[in-house]
Amino acid sequence: MQLPNIIKTPPFLQKLQWVSNPIHYMENAAQQYPDIFTARIIGFGDTVVFVNHPQAIQEILTNDRKKFTAAGELNRIVEPLLGSYSVLFLDGDRHKHQRKLVAPSFHGERIQAYGQLICNISKKIFSQPPLNKPFLARNLTQEISMQIILQAVLGLYEGEKIQKLKQLLPLLLTLFDSPLTSSLFFFPFLQKDLGAWSPWGKFLRDRQEIEQFLDAEIAECQQRPDPQRIDILSLLVSSRDEAGQPMTGQELRDQLITLILAGYETTASAMAWGLYWIHHKPQIREKLLQELDTLGDSLDPMSISRLPYLTAVCNETLRIYPITMFSFPRVVQEPVELLGHAIDPGTILIPSIYLTHHREDLYPQSKEFQPERFVKRQFSPYEFLPFGGGVRRCIGEALAVFQIKLVLATVLSHYDLTLVDRRPEQPQRRGFNITPGSGVKMVVTGRRMPQESLPKMTTTSVS
Repeated sequence: MQLPNIIKTPPFLQKLQWVSNPIHYMENAAQQYPDIFTARIIGFGDTVVFVNHPQAIQEILTNDRKKFTAAGELNRIVEPLLGSYSVLFLDGDRHKHQRKLVAPSFHGERIQAYGQLICNISKKIFSQPPLNKPFLARNLTQEISMQIILQAVLGLYEGEKIQKLKQLLPLLLTLFDSPLTSSLFFFPFLQKDLGAWSPWGKFLRDRQEIEQFLDAEIAECQQRPDPQRIDILSLLVSSRDEAGQPMTGQELRDQLITLILAGYETTASAMAWGLYWIHHKPQIREKLLQELDTLGDSLDPMSISRLPYLTAVCNETLRIYPITMFSFPRVVQEPVELLGHAIDPGTILIPSIYLTHHREDLYPQSKEFQPERFVKRQFSPYEFLPFGGGVRRCIGEALAVFQIKLVLATVLSHYDLTLVDRRPEQPQRRGFNITPGSGVKMVVTGRRMPQESLPKMTTTSVS
C-alpha cells in the first residue's frame, strides 16, 4: 500500500505520544510534513493518514459516499462508553435514517425555544459562587451544558430524576480526567474489571447505573406516549423503520447516551475556553460589552446570537482549541490522488481540524486569540470546520453554537469575573476532547445591575 510522508518514530512511541499529548504529536508531525502525513496511532486502525490542507479536505468531504466513505466501525474504540448501537458506529442508510429522526430537535423553532432557558440557567448557575471566592469555570459550564442537553434529549427539567442523572454522568466521565486514565480506552489490555475500586471496574458499574436509569425513562415514555412531547427520547420511541418496526430498547439507550455525552462534554469545554480568552484579553471583554449595550434594554436571545463580534469571538474560540481534534475518519474506496500523492483503496484518512485551524497561511500567528480574523474574512467550510463536515458533520452544531453565544453573553452582562491565575491556560486531553488543563480558575468580583434600570452599565463590587 502506498502511504504519503510516513512518520519515522517507532509505532509504539507514536501511540504513547498520541495518547499523552495529541497536540504536541500532531504539531511535531506537521512540522515535518505540513499538509499530509502517515501516522501509527491508536483509535482508528493502526495506520492512518492525517490531512490538513483545505484543498484535500474539500476533495474528501465533497466526495462522501463515492471516493471516500465514513466507516463507523473505526469508532469502536468508544463502544464501551456509548454502547454497540451508537449512531457513531452506523453507516449508510441506517446512519441517514437516525440523523433524519434526530435532526428536527437541533434546528429551527426548537433551538429558539431553548434561548431564554439557556440564559436563565446561566444566570442561576453563575450566581452561586460567592464574591471573591475562587471557582473553576469549567465546573459551572458543565452544569449549564448538562441541564440544557438533558432537557433537549430526555425532556427532564427539575426533580429527583434530573438530580440523579446529574450525579451519575460526572462519575462516568471521571475516567477522562487525565491522559493517563483516558489511556484505558486506547489500550484494550488495560480494560480489566478488578472490582469496584479498579478504574475499569468502577467505570463499568457507573455505566450500568446510567443504563438502568435510561431504561426506566424509555419504558415510561413507551408506556405513556405523549404527542405533545418533542424531546429526542419521544421522537425516537415513536419512530419506525421501513418495515414498521420500532427501535429496540438497547438501540434507544445507546443513541440517548451518545447524544447526552457528545453534547455535554464538548460544549462545556468550549464555553470554559471562551470565558478564559475573554478575560485573558480584557480589551475583548470590553468590546463585547459595548456590543451587548447596543441591544438596549432587551437582551433577546435571537438578537444576541446575531451579534457580529460575539460570533467572531465564538468562532475564534472554536478555532484555536476546537472541541474535537479531527473530523470523522474516511476510508478510500478507489485509487485517488491527494496533494500529489497516490492513495490506495482501504487507506484511512483523518481530516485534522486542529492542524487546519493552525495553518499559518490561513491564520497568521495561529496561537494568538484574534477574533478579528472572522470579522475581516469569511473562511470556507474546509478552512474552518470545528464540527467536522460532509455527511458526518455534527448534528448538534447549531444548538452548540447558540448555547455558547448565549452563555458567554449572559455571564458577561450580569457578572464581573477575573482570572485567578494570569499564566496561560494549557490544553489537555480529556477523553477525545481538548479542555483547559486547570479548569479556568476565576472569581466573581461584582454583580452587574439590571441594564434596564441604568442609563449605562455599572458594577457593584465587594473588596
